[in-house]
Amino acid sequence: MSAALGLAAGAWEAALLPAQGAAFARLRHRGRDLLVPVPPGADPNRGFWGAFWMIPWANRLDRGRLPWGGRTHRLPVNRPEDDTAIHGLARDRPWRVAAAAGDRAVLVQAFAAPGIPYRYRARVEVALAADGVRLAAAVANAADEPFPFGLGWHPFFPRPPGTRLAFRATTRFGRDARTLPVAPCPTRGIAGDETAYLGLDTHFADWDGRAEIAFPGPDGPRLCLVASGAWAGNLQVFAPPAVPVLCVEPQSHVPDVANRPAFAAHGAMTVLAPGDALEARLAIALA
Repeated sequence: MSAALGLAAGAWEAALLPAQGAAFARLRHRGRDLLVPVPPGADPNRGFWGAFWMIPWANRLDRGRLPWGGRTHRLPVNRPEDDTAIHGLARDRPWRVAAAAGDRAVLVQAFAAPGIPYRYRARVEVALAADGVRLAAAVANAADEPFPFGLGWHPFFPRPPGTRLAFRATTRFGRDARTLPVAPCPTRGIAGDETAYLGLDTHFADWDGRAEIAFPGPDGPRLCLVASGAWAGNLQVFAPPAVPVLCVEPQSHVPDVANRPAFAAHGAMTVLAPGDALEARLAIALA
């Protein structure tokens, strides 16, 4: 694990890894880990820990395909077991620290590579204050032609027994054997303990932008997430039975929606003209 950039404000502290995708190595409040900390020497983007950014798309693209402009572009398949391009390009490359203070950091990344259709400029900001954490993410089209974009944030929250999750949404997708979305159906969202969400790797659309994770015990905190901008409508929930983590992932579009246009009404990728940007924000607080 590369050198960490530490931030602190009030009872909050965080550490980012600019050289490794600007990933979170940790997030704590009064010494309590609110993200599963990245172990020393581990890859922050290849384990059930920390949190990483999903740019310039979120979740999966079937066989790496991205239809646009009368042709099918190909993105690198980095999950060969299900033949998908997953979680974008930004987490696998270093970011530059554009600004840093004791409680705030801005990191940027410019991307262009032979054989990959994307050209982009990305910016993330992490700001800590006494009342919580603010995240802001943006991706701008640096190409000469319009192109579809997306972004998301993939945290690994700890999941001790009895952890409860609550949020409201009106659409829940099924998933096929490769975890690609199928069969949207009505839902009210989730409100309950592990019996309500364990085993999900599931997309929810028409989300109201708010979620709450309640940790067990008499002193267990309630972690409140409030998304806005491009993250206000779509949420992925991942709770693997074999690993005690809970991923509540705001993102800007339905997974693989570029190949599934029938789902675009529930969250399409955003076509950006040259120079235009897609922006999203997330507020994290304790109640």
